Amino acid sequence: MKDRSNDSCNIASYLADNAKKYLDKTAVTYPSGRNENGKAIYKTWTFEQLNKECDRYAKGFQNIGIKKGTRVLLMVQPGFEFIALSFALFKTGAVPVLIDPGMGKSSLLDCVVKAEPEAMVAIPKAHLARLLYKSKFQSVKTFVTVGQRWLWGGYSAEKLKQGFDGPFETVETKSEDPAAILFTTGSTGPPKGVLYEHGMFDAQVRMIKKEYGIGDTDIDLPAFPLFALFSIAMGMGVVIPDMDPTKPASVDPEKIVEEIKDNSVTFTFGSPAIWSKVSLHCVEQKVKLPTLKRVLMAGAPVSAEIHERMLNHVLSDDASTFTPFGATESLPVCDIDGHEVLDKTAEMTAQGGGACVGRPLEGMSVKIIKISYDPIPEWSDSLKVPSGEIGEIVVSGPVVTKQYFHDEAKTRMAKIIDHKTGAVIHRMGDVGYLDGEGRLWFCGRKNHRVATVGGILFTIQCEAIFNRHPEVFRTALVGLNDAPNQRPIIIAELNKQTSAKDKTRIAQELLELGAKNRLTDSIKDILFHPQFPTDIRHNAKIFREKLKDWAQNRISPS
Repeated sequence: MKDRSNDSCNIASYLADNAKKYLDKTAVTYPSGRNENGKAIYKTWTFEQLNKECDRYAKGFQNIGIKKGTRVLLMVQPGFEFIALSFALFKTGAVPVLIDPGMGKSSLLDCVVKAEPEAMVAIPKAHLARLLYKSKFQSVKTFVTVGQRWLWGGYSAEKLKQGFDGPFETVETKSEDPAAILFTTGSTGPPKGVLYEHGMFDAQVRMIKKEYGIGDTDIDLPAFPLFALFSIAMGMGVVIPDMDPTKPASVDPEKIVEEIKDNSVTFTFGSPAIWSKVSLHCVEQKVKLPTLKRVLMAGAPVSAEIHERMLNHVLSDDASTFTPFGATESLPVCDIDGHEVLDKTAEMTAQGGGACVGRPLEGMSVKIIKISYDPIPEWSDSLKVPSGEIGEIVVSGPVVTKQYFHDEAKTRMAKIIDHKTGAVIHRMGDVGYLDGEGRLWFCGRKNHRVATVGGILFTIQCEAIFNRHPEVFRTALVGLNDAPNQRPIIIAELNKQTSAKDKTRIAQELLELGAKNRLTDSIKDILFHPQFPTDIRHNAKIFREKLKDWAQNRISPS
């Protein structure tokens, strides 16, 4: 692969390179129905075919005025079309605007207004929404329909790509040119538009490929649709999972297992909600996945139980699980191997040490600073706290984004400038600490801290102590009333439906667990919730704000 350390880079150039290098190697595989025996049927595209398809789309886009710098709202289903259209837009130098479809109508429309897209490439359902909410789409002047075009005019994507056999010359972009704007459902607050530059995508490709030893024979099952683009850039074949990516916790484990086995998948990246379900299925059915060598899980802390099931019952001896740590604004930052979790950190987590997310990747810097809710315009070493002390996690490196699109206030709150080096330091919004071995321990979100008269309680630390109960699926710490006089409450979601009598017993047992640890001995209230509200993208991050409101109406005043 070419050295892309110079100033010119575009992630689409990786696809063109791979098309020349691999030719007939399968780039994309996706389910296309079932045969008379019920076996899955797949459709495939080689790297050469994919690149030519992207060239055709790119030429069509260029012909209707989509060019370098054009912001294009891309709203299509995850799968082959998403991959092909994304790379086609990158080839033109346009800036795809990607909005998490599961964030809800109101938030999604707000993101459209904030992004001010000039063009829209979308499925009919999205164009119908454009007609229903015209005021939100006023900036859009060019319309392309992917699929059946009805009465709303514009262009057909299918017709745009006709009559051109290429090759299309990828528009030159510099490392600091805008590459994409990503709106994702955050842990707290309204969605923000994360502005990616081409150099950041390039750094992610190189960093991920090196960290996980990805080679020419690897085949990926990307449960995060965006990761499929990186996989193609790295030369991996991509198998589109048969699932709704907006509902990973509802995945059918049999379909995932079938795809892995049918296509000899070696690599996968997805929510722990997926692998919790798949690993349980595999253990119950005594299913092994010998081709799968690297399983990456991210989006929320991953329990030791998932690592244990995967490593000891599902994967082969030479396979590993990983839990990369990061955010849309900076990914990846740190990583830890599941073997290290089970051998060295799991017991510390269970005792309230936080979730160990490993050491910074090469080129990344992680520091812990005093917790603050004020903007920090300039970096100073005086901000740092001593090793082992919990503070706010800040990171810097080549994959760290510099700003939110059209949101100076949020940018000021999230970014610190190191004037000595010119680096942009991102405030993760998380709290944690660095241990003596340079490992980062995640203790929760800054906004989820519970400030009591006895001190500050951190969610991930406290919840782990209660999560040890065998009948508990997960717990959430929330604080009622105002800081610094909050009343700490543990809300528990159980593994199965339980009688009122058993809940009384479990509540007492949870209080006894908490009383044995100095971190949780001040917690005197337990509530039970039938099913926690979680984020759309991962189905794993707990919406503690909603649980706090729910608890407020169910606990008697102290």
